[in-house]
Amino acid sequence: MYKFFFNFLLIVYFFSPKQSAKAQTLDLSKAQLYTTISDKNTLLRSLEVLQNEVEKRSGTKFQIVKKLPKTGQQIIVIALESDIPKLADSYSKALNKLPEIKSEGFKLLAIPTEKTVLIVGKDARGILYGVGRLLRNMEIRQGEIHVEENLAIATSPRYPIRGHQLGYRPKTNAYDAFSVAGFDQYIRDLSLFGANSIEIMPPRTDDDFTSPHMKLPAIKMIVEQSRICKEYGLNVSIWYPNLGKDYANPDSIKKELKEREEIFSILPKLDAVFVPAGDPGDLEPDVLFAWLEKEAVLLQKYHPNAKIWVSPQVFRPTQKWFDAFFSHVNKEYSWFGGVVFGPWIKLPVQKIRELVKPSIPIRHYPDITHNYSSQYPVPHWDLAYAMTLGRESINPRPHDEKAIHNAFDQYGVGSISYSEGTNDDVNKFVWSDQDWDPERPVIETLRDYARLFISPDFTENFAQGIVALENNWRGELLTNESVDRTLLQWQEIEKLAPPKVLQTARFQMGLIRAYFDAYTRQRLIYETALESQAKEILENAKAGTSLSSIQQAKGILETAWKKPILLDYQAKCHSLADSLFKSIGAQLTIKKHGAMSGRGNFIDLINMPLNDAPWLLDQFGQIEKITDETERLKKIHEMLHRTDPGPGGFYDHFGDSESWHRVVQNLSWKEDPGSLLSPRTSFGVGLVGEEWVDEIQATGFKGQVTPRVWMKQVKTLYDQPLKIHYDELDPKADYRIRIAYTGRFRSRMKMTTDDGQVVHDFIQTGETPIYEFDVPKAAISDGAVTFIWNCGEGERGSQVTEIWLIKK
Repeated sequence: MYKFFFNFLLIVYFFSPKQSAKAQTLDLSKAQLYTTISDKNTLLRSLEVLQNEVEKRSGTKFQIVKKLPKTGQQIIVIALESDIPKLADSYSKALNKLPEIKSEGFKLLAIPTEKTVLIVGKDARGILYGVGRLLRNMEIRQGEIHVEENLAIATSPRYPIRGHQLGYRPKTNAYDAFSVAGFDQYIRDLSLFGANSIEIMPPRTDDDFTSPHMKLPAIKMIVEQSRICKEYGLNVSIWYPNLGKDYANPDSIKKELKEREEIFSILPKLDAVFVPAGDPGDLEPDVLFAWLEKEAVLLQKYHPNAKIWVSPQVFRPTQKWFDAFFSHVNKEYSWFGGVVFGPWIKLPVQKIRELVKPSIPIRHYPDITHNYSSQYPVPHWDLAYAMTLGRESINPRPHDEKAIHNAFDQYGVGSISYSEGTNDDVNKFVWSDQDWDPERPVIETLRDYARLFISPDFTENFAQGIVALENNWRGELLTNESVDRTLLQWQEIEKLAPPKVLQTARFQMGLIRAYFDAYTRQRLIYETALESQAKEILENAKAGTSLSSIQQAKGILETAWKKPILLDYQAKCHSLADSLFKSIGAQLTIKKHGAMSGRGNFIDLINMPLNDAPWLLDQFGQIEKITDETERLKKIHEMLHRTDPGPGGFYDHFGDSESWHRVVQNLSWKEDPGSLLSPRTSFGVGLVGEEWVDEIQATGFKGQVTPRVWMKQVKTLYDQPLKIHYDELDPKADYRIRIAYTGRFRSRMKMTTDDGQVVHDFIQTGETPIYEFDVPKAAISDGAVTFIWNCGEGERGSQVTEIWLIKK
């Protein structure tokens, strides 16, 4: 009884809605605002931000006064550091005890004895960021505004570039549905966490020109985005790929320049143009830089201080291409801003730092929005998640993002993230906070995020709930029992939270993931058990029973969709998807919400088969056509024992964790999260003639149904060798190797051994899955061998799915 009561008290304490309230707080519910700043170009919208954000949450609007009120009245003072001598002695002395601040930095100090909070900025941005940090630390409820009495912060950003790409185009999963007011609020939110740059896109990209969700034509919306940034004092960059057909022809150049003049001339503010060398717009470096010089003249006609940044992003790079590219970079053209390190860049950023002059800055362009087939995929992600959540789901990865950031931040001057919508919302705030201070614990960012955007009553619960969602993606889903506990955490918040919290989009994004993950795990358990039952029936098939056994097995497999489980979870996900579409334009389905395929429509995939039913049912159809009973039983046996390597043999599927110990890794994930120097897991079977397939499913090559395991493999990028090691082989035996080559890439690959023996010369993969070769006897003379795959220069990478080592 005592144990039950103690556990009950723990639950009550953990889920108590007001557990985050602090005993020692300064009441600011009747505070007034006073500022020493008269220059509107310094204040910009900072006072408005503080007033509006507090009023939305408390119903109280801070009044601005022209003189400091008498002692004893609540006051928030906003000043520049240069104005400190003008302040009261008690204020000045307290502020001067804090550490020095630098550009964009601020001091934030509570003086409880005088009922005062001081926000002192180094400059205009410092004022905005000081306001942001105060809002992040406040506990605001209806009619209540408190801040800790011991609040004392003096901080400056580590890196000068801190921002995010907000592209208004159909390919995004939400931005194309944003209104002007929506962008204003989102940009404001990002600035409260230290963002100082927003990257926009021109109307013409590698995308449709418009979408049914757009509130304004793209040409008008980017003007509004630029205006909003100018009003907040933020920098504006534009991602502008080269989509023209010929950048050497004078007529084509004239046409391209005309388009850019239309864009550059109407933007109220523009500080940088980011031009990817490829994806899209592959150009040879000499042609690229000659064109950029012409573009720069036009750019600086309207924005004299703007610079052009370029990424060495090219799908099939050669050493000759890189030599020419960096030769141009190191000429330090007056219009050149720096190098951008982002997705599909073959060279590690450390290498780029070595290749360019120290005076040339490098800006990170991290892909924080995609789960796989991306710059920083989820490490060893479970196939069930890849099939259902897809490439662009709601994906808070706070600890992963910090690890990725801190692996490479020292090589650059900050970052502007690559984002395709609101699915990566949490990740944006983590990156901004890490660009400001890479030592800041992620949990503190999440607590600020929860306190400001959700409710101070659920600060800890929500922050830990986000961490739990990230942990849902660790390890094998089938055995990850924490997924069900995560849902319990979110359901408890759901029970306790008021309607205002329940209707908050950021809360709903976490909640839908909690339900979706738990639903997927329970389906995986259910469907895995059904597959085992079906196989057991077939395993026991005897002469004269093959057809009836197949029918029984078929019926069992079909139970998955004829008798589905947890319909309430599925309905909850659909309901939340509808709500998110209404509130922030999140497009989680194609038919109902107008999403683009592969761009966040994970609710469409909620019932994707998670076992091998598609392949088994296809096999059943083929076996049933066989007229001879003995042959049918033989085919059933071969189907059930497809992975059997025979006596003394070895079988490995390199999408499974149990086979990963054979993969030779050069660096740990934290050292190489982009896997430019180490292997990664990847997804997809691959279709002949298709470079890209949106959904991960059991269809491949020429459209045939494939085994489930072919959807996940090990891969290295570009010409990085893929190495797989075997030991404990019989040195006296002869072996034959069978290999399944599946995956998105269709590279020309060569396979050798660590002692230089050739298993096969370059072959074109992607046409057929299975290959067999004799293993050179000399290669295994010591009972061990490392197989090595290399692809040709300019290829995308090497990939291997299955290996059978068959003892002859």
